[in-house]
Amino acid sequence: MRRTFLSLLTTIVLFGIALSACTAQATKIPTAAVATTEAPATVTSPTQVAATATIQPTTTHLSNEIILATTTSTRDSGLLDVLLPLFEKQSGYTVKMVAVGSGAALMLGQQGNADVLLVHSPAAELTYMAGGYGKERILVMHNDFIIVGPKADPAKISGSTSAIDAFKAIAGTKAIFVSRADASGTNAEELTLWKAAAITPTGDWYLKTGQGMGDTLRIASEKVGYTLTDRATYLSLKDTLDLSILYQGDKSLLNIYHVITVNPDKLTNINYTGAKAFADWMVSADTQKVIAAFGVDKYGQQLFFPDAGKAEDAVK
Repeated sequence: MRRTFLSLLTTIVLFGIALSACTAQATKIPTAAVATTEAPATVTSPTQVAATATIQPTTTHLSNEIILATTTSTRDSGLLDVLLPLFEKQSGYTVKMVAVGSGAALMLGQQGNADVLLVHSPAAELTYMAGGYGKERILVMHNDFIIVGPKADPAKISGSTSAIDAFKAIAGTKAIFVSRADASGTNAEELTLWKAAAITPTGDWYLKTGQGMGDTLRIASEKVGYTLTDRATYLSLKDTLDLSILYQGDKSLLNIYHVITVNPDKLTNINYTGAKAFADWMVSADTQKVIAAFGVDKYGQQLFFPDAGKAEDAVK
């Protein structure tokens, strides 16, 4: 049954972690260091395994349960801890959340193993929509990516004129850089910056975790390294990390989130009614106010900026 997917995913991940711990290269952090729902890019990911596994979905068109596949940043920042109980109380639906990288979340939608997605990888999202796997794709909110690292800033990126220059400085000094390497929206942004800098990062200084954002930040802190992160997850964890914001503010670091309903015309056994209810609720005026207020009392600043109803170009 499709609702057994969550437990199956957990089992697959634990197997993948054990396997990758045995095969990791010198430039990778052993994945056994931190448990996660995301697998290293260098081994078979949970979603790749799930694609070949036998999963019999449950017909959920009239169900009061929906499966939400979402990026780890919305979980690790604590935003969904606030939003999901409100949605469940107001709608009567129960939400089963699977927090993975945006690439893996889109794959779950493509396989019909999720009803609705909350992701932040625009280029991959457009490819997903072009394939007919999504019915609606709606702008929800944004924040930004930042580069964090040790306060001593051995690569001296704090004086960089652009994010690309900051990446060049890190590579030039071979300072430790910790990559999620998990096909997430954050990883896609990181790879875009390396490409723009005309650098292929390799070597002992470039560490791949295959983990979510929270775990990658912890590893970067332990390894006294740099990493690219969304601001919200960093702020929610900064008191536990020995990392400082060393570069921010580049327009190229904009981080945009969309909610996508999985297309029931393309995939069977999708709870489209519940997915649409969640998508509509996310962009409702009251929910957008909750998003705008999230984190202000604790961090003195917004972690996410609501964008419902705006044109895409208005956010950029």
